[in-house]
Amino acid sequence: LVERKHLPENKSRVEISSDFDFKLELKKIFSKLSLNPLLSLKALRNGFEESLMIIRWIMVGVIITALIRAFVPMDFFQNYFGPSVLGLGLTLIAATIIEVCSEGSVPIAADLLSRAHAPGNAFTFLMAGVATDYTEILAIKETTKSWKISLMLPLVTVPQILIISYLLNF
Repeated sequence: LVERKHLPENKSRVEISSDFDFKLELKKIFSKLSLNPLLSLKALRNGFEESLMIIRWIMVGVIITALIRAFVPMDFFQNYFGPSVLGLGLTLIAATIIEVCSEGSVPIAADLLSRAHAPGNAFTFLMAGVATDYTEILAIKETTKSWKISLMLPLVTVPQILIISYLLNF
């Protein structure tokens, strides 16, 4: 795809020599590293600030899961989202419609696993959510300038996800 100019060349590519020793390079890096309390505090603060973005999405997933648990009866949830072909189909539709970041999908997938007893459906929810995410598809379209290539993401991955999920359920 790069040769045919469908994808841009990777400008960050680095050639690695055949005699490269990872352990030796790692030792060199750590020998140059100087740790001080200010640097450690800055790293901790930066890690906390960056984690707030992820925690926000996890909380969205927890809230959606709480709403599902509060308003969807257990027998309805198990019948329609249980380990069946219907359950897989409805889970695929739900994963496509519910636009939650992958971190936010985890509580919902855990609910599918624990209440519906459907490990394949939980897998479908996690994987199909990403495979059918319109922002991912549009990002691929912008990069490749081709709708054909961008639509290959769901066309190739969704059948594989459904097959693996079916096997996980049974």
